[in-house]
Amino acid sequence: MISNEKEQKLIAIYFYICDLYDEELCFLCQRNSNNFRPEFTDQELMTIYLFAGYEQRYFQINEIHSFTKDYLLNWFPKLSSYQTFSYRLNLLVSAFQALANKLIGSFKPENCSNLLALVDSMPIITCAGKDRTGKVATELTAKGFCSTKNLYYYGCKIHTLASVRQGTIPFPESIIITPAEDNDLTVFKQAWGDNILSKVIFGDKIYSDKEYFNDNKRKTQDIEMLTPVKGIKDQADEIKQRNKVFNNLFSEAVSKVRQPIEAFFNWLMKKLKFKER
Repeated sequence: MISNEKEQKLIAIYFYICDLYDEELCFLCQRNSNNFRPEFTDQELMTIYLFAGYEQRYFQINEIHSFTKDYLLNWFPKLSSYQTFSYRLNLLVSAFQALANKLIGSFKPENCSNLLALVDSMPIITCAGKDRTGKVATELTAKGFCSTKNLYYYGCKIHTLASVRQGTIPFPESIIITPAEDNDLTVFKQAWGDNILSKVIFGDKIYSDKEYFNDNKRKTQDIEMLTPVKGIKDQADEIKQRNKVFNNLFSEAVSKVRQPIEAFFNWLMKKLKFKER
């Protein structure tokens, strides 16, 4: 049993999921099989997952299933076995992606900047070490290198494009998960490059591509990417020294504006119970 307050939240989540499912999520979950209308519905499955994470802070699938079996079985009497529960949850990836986009758009705070944005990625390490091979979620992970930690690792990355908010952590406009081997700049170009208009974006050095941004996106989409100054190969020492003060000040200013996205990643790690390695 759960409290009356939690019951009201469970009902609210269920109705919200059902409405959204009928409008658009159903098209991402269609089945071409005899079991296209299971007794334990997709709406119930998504409701359980969201409620257990939001209200109980359970993020492991076995914890979510055990909690449902012990405390919510009167609400979900057709609950499937753990194996089926886990399998079907993985089939709903596209539906959860669409749901996340809907939620991000619906709950965007009023203090989000329409002009300034931040972009960065955070490594999710499943196995550390240059010569080691990961065995967790192999369909989503790959070998990569984190320059910040000076670490070779096996895992994935969370890429985030976020709106600047004065005095607090930024609000994520879009979040993408890719294998660790994917280049941050390439992900930006493929995922967001053609969909952003009139933005000044602050990123780290890996997003530095003057030809792409200054000669292309600034003219066609009014996008400006500001990054710490990246050293130019074979540049004369005289020019380096002459520009050193300006480059250092500019790099420090960009890094200061970017700092809140690190706070966002730290907050995300705590909420999702990721372990720092």
